Amino acid sequence: MYPPPHHQDNNKVHMIEVIKSYPLATLISVKNGEPLVTHLPLVYSEGKLSGHIDAGNPQAELLKDGNSVKVIFGGPQCYISPSIYTTPNLPTWNYVKVHLKGTVTSVEDALSVKQALMDMAKTFEAPEHKFQLDPDDPRMDALINYIKGFEIEITHWEGKFKLSQDKSPENLRNAREELIKTNQKNIRTFMEKIFKL
Repeated sequence: MYPPPHHQDNNKVHMIEVIKSYPLATLISVKNGEPLVTHLPLVYSEGKLSGHIDAGNPQAELLKDGNSVKVIFGGPQCYISPSIYTTPNLPTWNYVKVHLKGTVTSVEDALSVKQALMDMAKTFEAPEHKFQLDPDDPRMDALINYIKGFEIEITHWEGKFKLSQDKSPENLRNAREELIKTNQKNIRTFMEKIFKL
């Protein structure tokens, strides 16, 4: 298992918090030795992940009963400069990742897929709930024909939380603050560079 043990976090509560805070997953299946990868939001509940995929996506045909998948969730990450430490160190990269393995169950029933869509919207609209999907909206019925619903029962959990745990308490605090500050700054800088208004 890598990274080293002090960068592993096997606390499921911590991993579930990553999944709920950063629900856009990287879903990986393998066909004929080639990985197929899709990025899509997944909802966690009681040891399972639920979601849907465009029926035209080549990976959709692999999301059938009994097939195995790997799922990766990524939290905050950034470069850590030695300049933030109070003692001599070398540069590094801190990050939060959750790697899961699971077994797929296909959701074929249109009403179940529709309910899953409504549940997903409700989850992501929390806590304000300013919007909710209307089950009688004709667009919902049209959408069901173009997506494939699925659930993943999680069979293996692995938390990779590289957060300067091997440093002194003061340096650990400094690295934590750097991670927060850098992620907030990077989002604004990126958006301003790419999406100029």
